[in-house]
Amino acid sequence: MLRTLVRNPSLLVGFVITLTLALIAVLAPLLATHGVEQMDMVNRLQGPSAAHWLGTDNFGRDVWTRLAYGARLSMGVAAAAVAFSVLLGTIVGLVAGYFGGWVDMILMRITDIFLGFPALILAMAVVAIIGPGTVNLVIAMVLVFWTEYARVIRATTLSLRKRPYIDAARTGGASHLNIIFREILPNAYGPIIVLATLGFGTAIITESALSFLGFGVRPPAPTWGGTLSYGTRFLSQSPWLSFASGLTIMLACLGFNLLGDGLRDMLDPRGRQRAAGEAR
Repeated sequence: MLRTLVRNPSLLVGFVITLTLALIAVLAPLLATHGVEQMDMVNRLQGPSAAHWLGTDNFGRDVWTRLAYGARLSMGVAAAAVAFSVLLGTIVGLVAGYFGGWVDMILMRITDIFLGFPALILAMAVVAIIGPGTVNLVIAMVLVFWTEYARVIRATTLSLRKRPYIDAARTGGASHLNIIFREILPNAYGPIIVLATLGFGTAIITESALSFLGFGVRPPAPTWGGTLSYGTRFLSQSPWLSFASGLTIMLACLGFNLLGDGLRDMLDPRGRQRAAGEAR
């Protein structure tokens, strides 16, 4: 594991960034220097100091504390959205790619309908219809992201279903479910893992954008996008509000993108062969 990380700088940097953010989210109660909703109107909009590492917002709340707790909410929403998107997209892609014919045509035309809408506009429309909130935000993001996984898994399934071991399983009397989940799915883990890792960064951006526009989790819940949103109101006098939250979002997306690129190289047989040749 250590040799793999050292040989792949992209994987190493992405792993360090994502691990750090995950630890901040998990250990937020221990790392927080103040209460997440603790107000100090006397020291509102103060700059970074020993008492407030990243300054205070317009209500005198500690920005570092809110970003640490915001990591829980923003990354939690992104993780839930990616997990359910992977589940839905994988099922649709496996069924469409394996059975083909009219099943494939119907499922892919439904996928095309969802792909026809801009992602952010579709998410905003869904939230506007079903209302804001954490659960509804996850539902909206799942409806936006599942199509990517369905397309990739369908393509992978189409390439796998004609392999000799699939024909051998059919000849041996294996059921369709057995072939799909025991023969095809284990060989599709690589694309799923890479796409999910890359999609995590996109999910964080989408959640932050929706929160920024007022379609995400309602205040006073601390989210990175929400902090960025009200920070723009005080750019002239307190630029650290938007800078801190924007930098956090950028680092999270950068970390997951680098991690996804590294995992793609590691899981790609040709990438492993190149890495082995370089090591020799």
